[in-house]
Amino acid sequence: MTLLAQLWIAVFLALTPAIARAQAPVVVGAVVSQSGILADLAADLRKALLLWQEDANAAGGLLGRRVELRLLDDRSESGSVRALYEQLIRDDRADLLLGPLGSAATLGAAAAAEAERRVLLNTSGAARAAQRAGFRYVFQVPAPFSEYGTAALQLARRMDYRRVLIVARNDPVAREMADGALAASPALGLQATLELYAPRTDDFAPILGKARASGAQAWITFGLATDAAQMVQDFRRLAYAPAMFVAQGAADTQFVKRLGQDAEQAMGLSPWERTLRTRGNSRFVEGYLRKWSAEPTALAAQGYAAGKVLEEAVRRAGSLEQETLRAALAALRTETPLGGYEVDHGGGQRAARPLLVQIQNGRREIVWPESFATAKWQLPYPRWEERGILR
Repeated sequence: MTLLAQLWIAVFLALTPAIARAQAPVVVGAVVSQSGILADLAADLRKALLLWQEDANAAGGLLGRRVELRLLDDRSESGSVRALYEQLIRDDRADLLLGPLGSAATLGAAAAAEAERRVLLNTSGAARAAQRAGFRYVFQVPAPFSEYGTAALQLARRMDYRRVLIVARNDPVAREMADGALAASPALGLQATLELYAPRTDDFAPILGKARASGAQAWITFGLATDAAQMVQDFRRLAYAPAMFVAQGAADTQFVKRLGQDAEQAMGLSPWERTLRTRGNSRFVEGYLRKWSAEPTALAAQGYAAGKVLEEAVRRAGSLEQETLRAALAALRTETPLGGYEVDHGGGQRAARPLLVQIQNGRREIVWPESFATAKWQLPYPRWEERGILR
């Protein structure tokens, strides 16, 4: 063998590991409930992540390498999530991490990511506890629960409805939303008071009486669709109509199904709508429908958005090195189908905001923010004797 041939073989052998690494897929790890009581709900998240993987690979992958999703099942047990993310990091050698379903599970994932100094996209953890101020490697994609009342308060201010009654189901999620709205009211010049109700409340007449006595102009409530429907039934029974009625549950399809025409002109709070005119949303909706023969949910939009944020951060960082990627995510400002992405110093989301939707002719229309509106809001909320029959 000639000296030149020997040199060529030596160079080839030296480069082979680097070539193999360059051609190896980028492993993106996540924990998704695929069995247990949360499996049906989490199926939308799983489907969205698989769609993102398909779209990312069709566009050339990440850094020119194919994306490979590694999904582990937590069996709907949030207590097992930290250990599963540690497995993804240490055993499965995941290059990148996407968060699990819900705030409790996200907190376990965040603990593993912070301990191992690995970047984690908080996919669906909207509770304050899931995105602690001291986090350095965890970056939130969905709007925080504390911001759910923002759009309603802004529209109330626009309409000069200064006296606001905030009504909340006495559970952690609704309380966090209500506390956020209550804290934000003074800066908007609104006089807000808070009333809590117990789960399974079936008569809102006592709270309605307080609303009448205080002259509340806007009634903003956080809770379930069944709660919101019962409120409307009590409004009608007692011939009461605030100038503005906003209920988190009114954005749920069950609200209209329960009330029929009585649902008209109620406003709901929604983290995402299929008609939202954000970057890539129509493509996401069409792709999801084509791949899964089903309409995407807000949870699916959150999962897909997390993938798009990760994709953009890797592109800008030009690397999978964790500190470089962490810096890119901290500085990143972009838009996904879910809305804006921009985080504070603790990785908490401050750009994405829930939408205010209104039931108009049986359909949900986005009415706030105005930049995303699909229809003009209709206020005041009509009195019962003024309502006609829809044709």
